[in-house]
Amino acid sequence: MAREPYRAERIPRTRRSAVDAGRFGRHKNIFHALVQADVTEARRALSACSAQAGKKLSFTAYVIHSLGRAVHANPHLHAYLNWRRRLVIFQHVNIATMIEVDWEGYPVPMPHVLKRVDERDYLAISDELRSVQTNPSTSPGWRYLKWFVSLPGFLRRSFAWIVMRVPRSFRAYSSPVLVTAVGMFGKGGGWGIPKPSQTLTVTLGGIAERPGVVEGEIEIREYLDITISIDHDIVDGAPAARFIEKFRRTLEQAAALRDLGHTSVEGV
Repeated sequence: MAREPYRAERIPRTRRSAVDAGRFGRHKNIFHALVQADVTEARRALSACSAQAGKKLSFTAYVIHSLGRAVHANPHLHAYLNWRRRLVIFQHVNIATMIEVDWEGYPVPMPHVLKRVDERDYLAISDELRSVQTNPSTSPGWRYLKWFVSLPGFLRRSFAWIVMRVPRSFRAYSSPVLVTAVGMFGKGGGWGIPKPSQTLTVTLGGIAERPGVVEGEIEIREYLDITISIDHDIVDGAPAARFIEKFRRTLEQAAALRDLGHTSVEGV
């Protein structure tokens, strides 16, 4: 019998960060909420703003902008535990997200932290994301990929444990809030279920057309499937429910994009 041909590929070093994240998330007390948000108006407004700006604006940036407002209104969603098992809550909301970059010939996710999202406008967030996608070396996450994943596993995890317990260091390298997307690479609806290590992880699934009721009439609407994962050791059910409602309402109202449409976006 002829042997079936096969090939062996080298696993990129950057996969080590995903392994580490899984280890940290293994013992987290996480609960997941599967949410749908009607983003019809937001996508219409974003399309109009993109046409006016002469370039494609980021939908992920809009989600992050909305998330920053919702977390700022419910601050325990970006709290975390320090080494003394006390909650640390910074005044402003930083949000980490994953950006796909080319690394040693492989497409890999690179972490990037957007600072003070709660006080920035949508265009500033969109511009930063597009800039990092174009030139990843401008992000501290690029330097993280270059040296941190080269360390042995026990050193990576020891360093990460120390950083996570010291507020100032944690603020410099990471965030208790993470946005990641599994739906951007395909069409249709669907949810992703992560194994997170953050206090709050928002996983963006697919966007699907479904019937909805608008002012008593049935219309075809666009719904974004979202998995919201929360550390139950830090956030109770009632604050989590208030946050989810605030986040969904902010997404659906699309106020930031409608306001943007009433102003000039020349030079954006």
